[in-house]
Order: sequence, then structure tokens, then C-alpha cells
Amino acid sequence: MKKFDSINVIPFIDIMLVLLAIVLTTATFVANGQLDIDLPSSSAAASADNIERVEIAVDREGVVFLDGEETSLEAAELQLKVLTKDSPILLLMDETVEFKQFVAVIDILKRLSLDKVSVLTRTGS
Repeated sequence: MKKFDSINVIPFIDIMLVLLAIVLTTATFVANGQLDIDLPSSSAAASADNIERVEIAVDREGVVFLDGEETSLEAAELQLKVLTKDSPILLLMDETVEFKQFVAVIDILKRLSLDKVSVLTRTGS
């Protein structure tokens, strides 16, 4: 049997670099999210904890997303009807969206008696 004087670690380093590239690539997608929404700022913004909640987002063109999927306000209302009154709702609105769009979403939530609503903002001025 042949005696090994050293261990070749180059294949191990290659594998680790590929895994690092995969982790860094997926981390940027997770950190940035998939929707292009510029949140309004607030000096009293609270952190968004990791509670399971329904996410309603409206981008700068006024397109409504329910849990990341594009929908209309009418279809969103039908999907929200199955929720219980204690279901937490996270509302993300682009800062350039007209106020009437915000009122339309809040009106649907009030009509369905969904009162546990959080509005996500960014901290700062």
C-alpha cells in the first residue's frame, strides 16, 4: 500500500467556492424580495417579525399582489373572505401609489372585518 504524504484539498476548495456562490446568489434574492416597491418612510417604523401573515402589496403602477401573486382587488376580496378575523395582514404600498388605492384596499379589509393590519414602511426620513 502506498503511503500518502499530503492530502489534495483543491477539489474541496472548488466545491466550497461553488456552494458559496450559490448561497450569495440566493441571499440577494431573499433580501431584496421580488416586488419593486419603494416603501414610504416613517420615524416610528417597527420591525417586521416572522409571523405567518397574508401579504397585500401594491406596486407603483397600482398592480395588486396577494402573497406575491398578481391579482385584482375583486379577486383579492374573494380570496380574503376565507380568512378569520384574527388573521394578520401585512400591507405594502409603493410611496407613489395614489391614496384612493390605499383606501380601496383598507375598505375591503374593513368590509371583511380584518382588523389586524400592519403597514410596512422603511425607517428614516
